Amino acid sequence: MTLRLGALTLLLTLLGCGGSPPARTLPAGPATQKSSTGATREKVSITVYNSNFGLVREQRMVELGKGKVELAFADVSAHIQPETVHLTSLTRTDALTVFEQNYRYDLLTPEKLLEKYVGKRVKVVRYNEKLGTDETKEADVLAVEGGTVLRIDGEVVTGFGGRYVFPNVPANLVAKPTLVWLLGSEEPKQRVEVSYLTANLTWRADYVLVLDAKDKVGDLTGWVTLTNGTGTSYPRAELKLVAGDVQRLAPPPPPPMPMAEMMVAPAASAAPQFSQESLFEYHLYTLGRPTDLLDKETKQVTLLEAHGIAVKKKLVFRGQDWWFRGQYGDLGKNQKVSVFVEFENKEADGLGMPMPKGTVRVYKADSAGAQQFVGEDAIDHTPRDEKVEIKLGGAFDVVADRKQTDWKALGNCTSESAWEVAIRNHKDAGETVEVIEPVNGDWEIVRSSHEAKKEDSRTFVFKVDVPARGETKITYRVRIRWC
Repeated sequence: MTLRLGALTLLLTLLGCGGSPPARTLPAGPATQKSSTGATREKVSITVYNSNFGLVREQRMVELGKGKVELAFADVSAHIQPETVHLTSLTRTDALTVFEQNYRYDLLTPEKLLEKYVGKRVKVVRYNEKLGTDETKEADVLAVEGGTVLRIDGEVVTGFGGRYVFPNVPANLVAKPTLVWLLGSEEPKQRVEVSYLTANLTWRADYVLVLDAKDKVGDLTGWVTLTNGTGTSYPRAELKLVAGDVQRLAPPPPPPMPMAEMMVAPAASAAPQFSQESLFEYHLYTLGRPTDLLDKETKQVTLLEAHGIAVKKKLVFRGQDWWFRGQYGDLGKNQKVSVFVEFENKEADGLGMPMPKGTVRVYKADSAGAQQFVGEDAIDHTPRDEKVEIKLGGAFDVVADRKQTDWKALGNCTSESAWEVAIRNHKDAGETVEVIEPVNGDWEIVRSSHEAKKEDSRTFVFKVDVPARGETKITYRVRIRWC
């Protein structure tokens, strides 16, 4: 069987049908030193994921010559994942062979330079106050750990207060992170494409929802907030964003958000600039124009915009499932009723684009017409035609009391309890409040003052109207068995 497989592999190779071409051998002789910087970029495309990493693809025209070449490829991310780097020739696929790849990130600094000269001789310069001129001497660098130790004129010196003069820069120190390849080149000038994954490149979605006076209609603007912390700039980049929960084996943590970015005020409207398409089980957003992604910069670009979307405000008072299992009596007075707003991500309201997860900040105009911030909440990735629910906080003028008025043990893991929920509305207008009661196990409402709707196997809901400057009391009795 082994002989047959070997013969088949040889035959496919001879016919040009088998796997990879035969490996080329490294050309003889010394390698020609070549370099490429970001100034020679012809095209750069960046795909950013919302979990603190991105894919960079760039094309450059490089002068290589023929034969063995050592190419230093500068202006790459300082947070590159070297194992993800791929280099290919666009001039001719078989014109370039990669024999070795190195990622040099030992950056040139005064401290690093001095460290590389431990055990070697340098020159030191110090101003001689008596002579009024600089005095230059030779010194041996003995150590730099914890402070520099020199030998000058046969004496060991620490705390030297002068300048250091070095004969050259060691080859293993670079001014900026650099990829270095040992190549075999068959074309003197080639257009190459390099791709790699990098950390510290991330984006998030921020949304601004402005409510009307009656909390029934709103205007929504979505922003992409992009942060480049890679250590290099990418001018005129083709920008794509991926939204979705992409699995990675060791995803880096997202960078902390500066406090100044935690609050985004409503901005002037702008036309959406992203087109959207499905990508596997995720969504891809493409900016319709090139943009500059500068290092240490946070950029915002409009993602979506919709006016006059239907909004619904909800007041919700929620209980706890474990309350039904024991005797508790009074469970609190003047408790806050939570405030929510919700809308549907549908085309009829000018939306319908899958909304990436992010933060929704909600504003409403006061009596003078000035927009005031009324709350914010995080939303998950939301497909089209799905509902978006935003919790804004606690109502000031709508409060509730909850107490258990009776409790009986009916047997092992079985009880019956009676409840009273009093909701008070101090506004000049009536409100509707949803009282949501989670419950575990088998349950049955024995009696109630208001209709209870069964939401699911573990939840029932009372939806009651509370008059202006008035009170509504809900009373009910429920029997449960939890084992």
